[in-house]
Amino acid sequence: MLNVLTVPAFQDNYLWLIHDGKRAAVVDPGDAAPILAALEEHRLSLAAILLTHHHADHVGGVPELLRHFQVPVFGPRNETIPQVTQPLGEGDTVTLDAPVLKLEVLDVPGHTRGHIAYFASEQDWLFCGDTLFAGGCGRLFEGTPEQMVVSLAKLAALPDKTQIFCAHEYTLANLRFAHEVEPENLAISTRIQHEQAKRDEGRPTVPSTIGLEKLTNPFLRYREPGIADRLLATGHLSDREPIAVFTALRQWKNSYR
Repeated sequence: MLNVLTVPAFQDNYLWLIHDGKRAAVVDPGDAAPILAALEEHRLSLAAILLTHHHADHVGGVPELLRHFQVPVFGPRNETIPQVTQPLGEGDTVTLDAPVLKLEVLDVPGHTRGHIAYFASEQDWLFCGDTLFAGGCGRLFEGTPEQMVVSLAKLAALPDKTQIFCAHEYTLANLRFAHEVEPENLAISTRIQHEQAKRDEGRPTVPSTIGLEKLTNPFLRYREPGIADRLLATGHLSDREPIAVFTALRQWKNSYR
């Protein structure tokens, strides 16, 4: 029986430990200290490291973890991460014996050029780093809007029940923007209330699900006519072409407070 432990780090990062009660794989360990503490607390031994992209808050803890555990490091083939021993890309599969886990690898560039995601089809778990967030998507630091649109469409095509283990607690800020974009969307208003209640209790708002994101995430909903109408009305858009709409959305979100 596999479980996923949520390990908070830094100001708003989530690191993920996939474990069977004895052995664990860690996703995007930007900081080694909380992972080592969680391993000790739950009496787990580290079996593998899984990386989605090269940013420091996702890989910074790898060298220290390797001092304690000699384990394989899986990561994107198209990015430079010195510790990676198993470079991966679209169509590859990660198969671990302990914990028993099979992950399909998806190329999802946009946030970075070589960003990848891991999908556990048996468990309906998606570990997507900084590509898709609860209520939002990653900034385009290296990739293009066209790349991000393709990446998000690939993730949106996964089963609606797929749980999204993204890497940051950005949900309420993302949903406030989503409400600005679609003020008449009752699913967004309802979700804001639910997610606020979780945060008031000190609970994470993730994982989300693909189905919920389709109802409330403007970056999956950018083809909705009302979103283009709103962008035009607020002076953020002059062209209804879908890529122009997505680009305008991302640019508006970059400056939204």
